[in-house]
Amino acid sequence: MAKEELIQFEGLVTEILPDARYRVQLDAGHEIVAYTAGKMKKNRIKTLAGDRVTIEMSPYDLEKGRLIFRHKDERPSTGGGPRGTPPRGQFRRR
Repeated sequence: MAKEELIQFEGLVTEILPDARYRVQLDAGHEIVAYTAGKMKKNRIKTLAGDRVTIEMSPYDLEKGRLIFRHKDERPSTGGGPRGTPPRGQFRRR
């Protein structure tokens, strides 16, 4: 039996819940609970309330999903010079 196809939606994080879970308002109008995907945990990608995200959901349960991508902001970054250099006055932690 083949694995079921997952459905992808885009939405907005409205609330941060315990255990790396988020309440997400989908563009379609529904509100779901999503958890952070393993690759996002591994790469330490932080998600805050107000971030645009992509959610993967099973067609069997449309109330829960997996947060697989955080979209970059269009607003300019604060501080920092060229890519890869930390802002002045701050040190890089290892």
